[in-house]
Order: sequence, then C-alpha cells, then structure tokens
Amino acid sequence: MSDSARTATRGAPRAASRRHSRSARAVAGLSAAAAACLLAVAPPAAAASPPISNPRIIAHLDSSRGQTPENLALEPDGSADITFAEAAQVARVSPDGQVRILAQLPEPAGGAACPVLGPLLRAPALTVGIVRSHAGSLYVALCTGSPDQQGIWRVSPDGSASRIAALPANGIPNGMALDQRHGFIYVADSLLSVIWRVSIADGAVSAWARGPQLAPHGGLGANGLKLHDGAMWVSNTQLGTLMRILIRRDGSAAPIQTTATGLPGIDDFAFTGPGTSASVLAAINCFSTLVLIRPGGSKQTVLTAADGLSNPSAVAIRGGTLYLLSAAYLTQTDPSIMLATLDHQASCLAAQQPVRA
Repeated sequence: MSDSARTATRGAPRAASRRHSRSARAVAGLSAAAAACLLAVAPPAAAASPPISNPRIIAHLDSSRGQTPENLALEPDGSADITFAEAAQVARVSPDGQVRILAQLPEPAGGAACPVLGPLLRAPALTVGIVRSHAGSLYVALCTGSPDQQGIWRVSPDGSASRIAALPANGIPNGMALDQRHGFIYVADSLLSVIWRVSIADGAVSAWARGPQLAPHGGLGANGLKLHDGAMWVSNTQLGTLMRILIRRDGSAAPIQTTATGLPGIDDFAFTGPGTSASVLAAINCFSTLVLIRPGGSKQTVLTAADGLSNPSAVAIRGGTLYLLSAAYLTQTDPSIMLATLDHQASCLAAQQPVRA
C-alpha cells in the first residue's frame, strides 16, 4: 500500500490546534479499566528498591500538545524513538532529554476516531506501539477508526511515512513485537481479543492467536507484547495477567499460558535478561508503579509515584539502563521520560529468592 503522510519537522501546528483541557476530559468519562484502577487501593509510596536505583526524569513533556508518550524503541546510540499518542507523532529523545519530532501521522476525516480511546482522550488518531528494524526503519501502530488509515505505518530514516498493512478499523492495535528473522510484526489488539501477524514484505495480515485470555472484558485486553525465548509474551490490562504463547516450529501459536496474575492495570513490560530464568519489569499504569515479576510469579514493587512515575506506559532495557515512559493519562500530571539503573546481578538474585513477608 502507498498511503503517505508528510513529515512534520516540529509538529507544533497540529498539536497546538488540538489543545484541550485534560480536566474536562477526566469529567467526560473513563474506560472501565481506568475506573477500576481508580476504585482500587493504590500501593503505598516508597523509594526505588533493588534491583532498580537512581531514577531520574530526563524530559518533562507537554500534555497540552498531545505529548503523551505511549511506547518506545531504542536506537543504537541510546536515544529512544517514542510514540506521542494523542499528537499522533513519532519523536526521538536523546539520552540527555532533547526531543525532536520525526514524523506526523494523519488524522481521520468524517468524524472517525480510534475506537473507545479516541473519544475518551479527545484525540481521533493515536500512535500506539512502535518497533525498530536493524536497518533503522520504524514501524508504528496507528489507531484512527478509519479503514483508509488504521494499521501499521513505516517511518523511514528520512522521516517519510507510509502504511504497509491495514488492520480492522473496529480494533485498537496496541503493543508490537518484531520478528525480523522471519519478516513478521506481531500486534496485540486491545479490543478484538487477537494478536495479529503482519508480513513486512507484502502487508498480509492474519490472526495468529485468539482467546478469551486476550479479551477486554469491559476494558482494555491484550496490550504489551514481547518476543522472548521462543515465545510471544502478552499482558492483559483489564484482567491483570501476563501470558506466554510458545511459537511452534511451523510458526503457529501454541495454547495461551498464564504466567502471572494479580496485576490490574498492567501495560508494557520488559525482561531483565535472556532465557527462562529472567524476571520481568512491568509498568502498572493506573497505580503509577513498576513491578518486578519473578519467574515463579511472585511480585515486588520497585518504583512508585514517589520516584516520579505518572501512569507508566512503556518499559525498555539496554544494558544496565532502564527506560520508562509516563503518559499521565489519569493523573494528568507530568508526562515524562525516565531513566534508571538496573543491577543485573541483584535482578538474578531476586529471581532465585522468594519474597519476604
């Protein structure tokens, strides 16, 4: 396909034209998942806990310009390519916090909007998941509710953008995982209880995995997505679960296995190392916490709002550096980009030890 969008060097004209009151948005209504988060009891505030230390915010963003950071992919130099969901933009943030807009993706016409989230956030087009190829191309999930625009867009190194695959306009394409070896992108759909598999070569789309474990159940279902140790891992925000789906030799999906529960509001996540013994660091959006999940399923909160989190939406790890995005969808306070230090040795020890009461 050849649907194209021109690059925006600054992104200010469109973002400024869409300024709105976030307090008015809150009054307008909340999704079932968000409402459940607000009614639940939040964990107590605490300082950073091992294996995480030295959390620091490198960039404070402007929500009035739609700079709600949703997901990220890392560059070789440590910069982060980030989707600004409500502005429908892709930005690059340097390790010292300098922000540069790479691409502006289109808004739908005729009153269309991303299902559920578009009216809620008063932003018809949302950039959601993002992955990066070895060659430097970025692949971004765009949710517009429009058959002509919804799907996966490729943003080239020069900033030009084009749609490579259409996805159902009644879904919410969310977290993404790249299998570059086989030429596929996997996409979690938060409404349609499915993980899509997209061919990078020709844009062909197939339903790779389906099941009630991926369903929204009145909120947002399948959300974060990671390829790890021969399996696809996916979170369900409404159910508060983390699941593993083994990739069979023929590429098909094995039955869905639930590996952790009791994580209401879970969004994105990242593995602390390779193999089955690695722990998981999961962003708990509604509670503004980061939780360490051990291989056996036990959990420990390692960062909270006291450390600067504000509805964290994405996690990535490069070496001993942890990247965290705070979208501030519910708090309406300080969307930001945070770095922290990950002690891999402490993480390995934590994975081998039970939680103390």
